[in-house]
Amino acid sequence: MTLGEQVSLLMRDVAASVVMPRFRALVPGQIAEKSPGEVVTVADREAEARLHDRLAALGLGARIVGEEAAEQDPMLLEGIGKGLVWLIDPLDGTANFAAGRAPFGMMIALVDGGEPLESWILDPQSGRLCHARRGAGASCDGKPVTARRSHRSPPRAALGSHFLPPERRAQLHDFAAPGLDITPVPRCAAESYVRLVLGQDDIALFQRILPWDHAAGALFLTEAGGKITHWDGTPYRIGGRGRGVLAAANAELWQTAAELVLHPAAGLTDDKDDF
Repeated sequence: MTLGEQVSLLMRDVAASVVMPRFRALVPGQIAEKSPGEVVTVADREAEARLHDRLAALGLGARIVGEEAAEQDPMLLEGIGKGLVWLIDPLDGTANFAAGRAPFGMMIALVDGGEPLESWILDPQSGRLCHARRGAGASCDGKPVTARRSHRSPPRAALGSHFLPPERRAQLHDFAAPGLDITPVPRCAAESYVRLVLGQDDIALFQRILPWDHAAGALFLTEAGGKITHWDGTPYRIGGRGRGVLAAANAELWQTAAELVLHPAAGLTDDKDDF
């Protein structure tokens, strides 16, 4: 059995045994606020613990860094761009999950020297599993996929600007609106990247670049033919100094988006900010 198949199976097992039994079945005490505006559930923690142990059992000798473990011990992120690392997001879109709504997902990436080598994105509800391996392309439920645009005019863009101050968020949307069909963000990176590949969205903008949120999706998107960079146009890299992420289904759409959302008049980039 290949590594891709082994990780796919363990993800499906953890989703079926830990995540889905708690969907719309959480009770008081199983949801907590881990930081202002950020919630965590018993499903996040139990799923990460199971995934951690199962990945360790594969014997690759890689460090294992999960979202919840890093929340408890931020030092786990030291040197995240060096060596072989498993990155785990056990339940992306936790706020959606805790509210009893979709989308939410599970993501794993194997990273070497800050570059994703292989990645998996699972939708626990539908069972859809997206996989990518560097240099070998991307697949969805075992079938090869190539990123395709939505063919909407103007292009459809999900702009993750909810962490901006209200006045700057309005400035960004007002400047970009004539050239983009702005759609609500799913509040789930696992869904955002898949939408770019499957032709539902054309462009996605993210402010925060926590490694477990983007490593799996970045590889899936680029192996499918899409483009992702930091806001300054440099290649996306785990553990690098780049700020924000701009992703699109192809290079042409990325350029269209960059000319709008990264234009100084859009007010997105400001050297005084620290995202």
